[in-house]
Amino acid sequence: MMFSKLLIANRGEIAVRVMRTAKRMGLATVAIYSDADAGAMHVAEADEAVRVGPAAAADSYLNADAIIAAARQTGAQAIHPGYGFLSENPGFVEAVEAAGLIFVGPPASAIRAMGLKDAAKALMETAGVPVVPGYHGEEQDPGFLARAADDIGYPVLIKARAGGGGKGMRKVERVADFADALAGARREAKASFGDDRVLIEKYVTAPRHIEIQVFGDSHGNAVHLFERDCSLQRRHQKVIEEAPAPGMTGDVRAAMGSAAVKAAKAIGYSGAGTVEFIVDGSDGLRPDRFWFMEMNTRLQVEHPVTEAITGLDLVELQLRVAAGEPLPFTQDDLAIDGHAFEARLYAEDVPIGFLPATGTLEYLRFSKAARNDTGVRQGDEITPFYDPMIAKVIVHGRDRVEALARMRAALADTLIAGTVTNKAFLSSLCAHEGFAAGQVDTGLIERDLESLTSESQPPLLARAVAAVAALALAGGKSGGADPWGSLTGFRLWGAAQNFLTLVHAGEASDVRVTMRRADDFKVSFKDGAINLQLVPGAPERMIVDGHAQPMQFALARAGERVSGVTVFLDGETHEFTIADSAGDVGEAGSGDDVRAPMPGLVKQVRVTAGATVSKGDALAVLEAMKMEHTLAAPRDGVVAVINAAEGDQLKDGDLLVSLEPEKG
Repeated sequence: MMFSKLLIANRGEIAVRVMRTAKRMGLATVAIYSDADAGAMHVAEADEAVRVGPAAAADSYLNADAIIAAARQTGAQAIHPGYGFLSENPGFVEAVEAAGLIFVGPPASAIRAMGLKDAAKALMETAGVPVVPGYHGEEQDPGFLARAADDIGYPVLIKARAGGGGKGMRKVERVADFADALAGARREAKASFGDDRVLIEKYVTAPRHIEIQVFGDSHGNAVHLFERDCSLQRRHQKVIEEAPAPGMTGDVRAAMGSAAVKAAKAIGYSGAGTVEFIVDGSDGLRPDRFWFMEMNTRLQVEHPVTEAITGLDLVELQLRVAAGEPLPFTQDDLAIDGHAFEARLYAEDVPIGFLPATGTLEYLRFSKAARNDTGVRQGDEITPFYDPMIAKVIVHGRDRVEALARMRAALADTLIAGTVTNKAFLSSLCAHEGFAAGQVDTGLIERDLESLTSESQPPLLARAVAAVAALALAGGKSGGADPWGSLTGFRLWGAAQNFLTLVHAGEASDVRVTMRRADDFKVSFKDGAINLQLVPGAPERMIVDGHAQPMQFALARAGERVSGVTVFLDGETHEFTIADSAGDVGEAGSGDDVRAPMPGLVKQVRVTAGATVSKGDALAVLEAMKMEHTLAAPRDGVVAVINAAEGDQLKDGDLLVSLEPEKG
């Protein structure tokens, strides 16, 4: 019998997504939240919400006792864990069931069987599922593991045995790099999963990451819902996923689907799960060239692409299976309809190494032509405490060509200001010739990283709009999403010409703005000039050298002063900061200081005062948003000052290391 009230033990987009299906099914919903999320979207959308602790995930979203107490307090009969946090913690499942509640997911025994990668691989071998060659044993002595890597043959992959999501994972190309990579993987695994044990696997040189969505029920039924290709990755984390996989054939799909169902049945699986395979794509997809990697015993981030090609609501299926209902279909009832893509839109600074970013979403508009799974709204803050995902953009088409065209259009129509994002990078990927042709593997991004992350100078029109917006609104009070609305009767008093400096990607441009008459400007740069005329009553339109064009932008303020302008033009986003003069630009980029690029915890300081370093040498390791980031020397030099120690919590911009000033 279906329960009537559901608590979602998660946050962000997955909490919102689960709630919407639950509400459609007539279920009451309960949210939990930390102090950092008190005003979050998932809290606002729930029927009830309960605080479970402070901002740190360990004290809130990982606080099993507080979550179960919240369910009892509100009368929730079932708990949906989402993904991440406690979703694959068998102890939490047992605690939920001991409290007389329903866990929306597989039994603890199934999670435990797949929770440790080495034990899972041994189990899969017994079940007849092919596994990747490697060392999956208990011995964890660094010397022994190094010898195991030698025996397997480089390159190898070090993987946290208790982990997922790319955490605690390192690719090692050479013997000389093994020790450092092992130490880093163990630190990250310990911080993320409380278990620093690892396994060593052969790294497949032309790898594709293809996973099979499986579903089981408590009546012994299990099926697969076809495959997803998740080969577009960076730092072992997925960027764009699609279904079905490019180049998939009927015999390979049947072989992989059969193996995945075998895996599910071997552990008595019920609910949604994903069996992940590494596939050798060097000679096309073949039924004897895929190997089991791991099973995710939960709903996946990328489940919407499976929903798009099957027409099923996977969350609804989860809830019905958890309530004891059998699966309403057999394998023969299922079919693939068209093609789907999902792009993960993150707050991150791509050009400096995909570093997570923070900030307030001052402007946020999603494309109406796509499904947008999100847990944030305009005005919300991306904090350093959790994963910096803004949204998942999902599109569906009759075939891969149509679906990819729709993804390009949806990204172009997605407008975000207030934090740096990976939108331009996603757009570059969607325009990549090899990806468009279906030639995907997990090394594509790394191979073409330079071209995918290159930044071009913003066009003259974008710079001109930014300059006029910054000057016209510098003393005004723009409200809402219509900053031009404050320009009624606007005049630039005083000199006919106004000067400012725009900064984009560290490069400064001096601008002269001449007001020829009210709301009519000539904007001049060293490389050209352009005329802009505001259109009365049409705040997002202006006349550009005689032609009307739509304009959209957002402002950032420091007190009463405009400190930045984001201009959206022709599907691209151009961000500018406003300097008081050209002399204000570039002082922090002298190469003497290494600062925290985001809030984070100092895990290691690799140098001492007086040490001689070369450009690119590792100076410190910072942990932020659940990942480790190595901070490198910007130039050759001598360490003059170390301003942080292991265990220090730093803010964005805090000084870590200073080098002695360059002589000359």
